[in-house]
Amino acid sequence: MLERDIMGGLAKGLSVIEAFTADKPRQSIAEVSVASGLDRATTRRCLLTLAHLGYADYDGKYFTLTPRILRLGTACLATMPLPQLVQPLLDALSDRLGESSSVSILDGAEIVYVARAAQRKVMSIGLMPGSRLPAYCTSMGRVLLAALPPEDATDRLGRLPLIARTRFTRTDVDAIMSEVAAVRNQGYCLIDQEVEIGLRSIAVPLVNARGKTVAAMNVGLPATQNSVSDLLDYLAPMLSVQTELKALLA
Repeated sequence: MLERDIMGGLAKGLSVIEAFTADKPRQSIAEVSVASGLDRATTRRCLLTLAHLGYADYDGKYFTLTPRILRLGTACLATMPLPQLVQPLLDALSDRLGESSSVSILDGAEIVYVARAAQRKVMSIGLMPGSRLPAYCTSMGRVLLAALPPEDATDRLGRLPLIARTRFTRTDVDAIMSEVAAVRNQGYCLIDQEVEIGLRSIAVPLVNARGKTVAAMNVGLPATQNSVSDLLDYLAPMLSVQTELKALLA
């Protein structure tokens, strides 16, 4: 791909959109400039363009993205066969277990939820298709990192700050890679309150007919009602879904 074929303006606009996160949904021009790496003048023009087109609100100081921005993500999800394939099986799994389950894919150093079947709320934040979480401290994230060559997984861990979200969160790269290696060997991942206090989860890879990991599936449970060893009770039904999907996934 030649550099002259790249639209710089579009790339800058997308960088500005990506600067908004669940932790920082409302930002000033200066804040977006820092987050996107663009100068303030360029950031200002991008933000005002988004506001003019209805993708952002502006109160004179702060910008927030509007629901219109979801059209971009919805269009992407609508063209992906994966959510359509996994949702019925995910719904059946959650109904059978009485617990919430999810499917996600890896995007850089983060996981992106593409399907979810919620039985009850197990996290303080609302999760839905399009939600993102860091890969290093999530069960699905470690499953997806385990599917990569170790050097690639290590490189991705360096793309985000490894923040201790709870007192249980592993933030040392070597310690995380050790966990990833264990996940690769055993074929599943257990997470004990590393993402959020009170949440435990178990995840397995979703592989296609060629054996390539294309996504991850997890079940999340409240730590107050389940021990870490209890999570293994959910492994067999999850592996059953894994087997059923293997023949369907391209």
